[in-house]
Amino acid sequence: MDDLIKAINQFRDDRNWRQPHNEKDIALSISLEAAELLENFQWHTSEIAIAENLENIKDEIADVMIYSLMLASDMGLDMTELIQNKIIKNEQKYPVVRCKK
Repeated sequence: MDDLIKAINQFRDDRNWRQPHNEKDIALSISLEAAELLENFQWHTSEIAIAENLENIKDEIADVMIYSLMLASDMGLDMTELIQNKIIKNEQKYPVVRCKK
């Protein structure tokens, strides 16, 4: 994960894009890229959307992840730790016994 974050930040820094990539604007970009991902599925079944738009879907998922990793990095957050902690919270909020009936 660290190598991936370094590559993302290097790409941004090589282009001198750090200034416009502040936390607020990165968060906005995550939302915008997620909306672009959703556009691939609008008015289609999942199967049709994937069959017709798989390459674009991959690109949009990557964009969401790139911005998410960039935001976490800029805030000094460890993405692995964030995800592990969220899984623990979800396990407590949604115990298996309540989910399987």
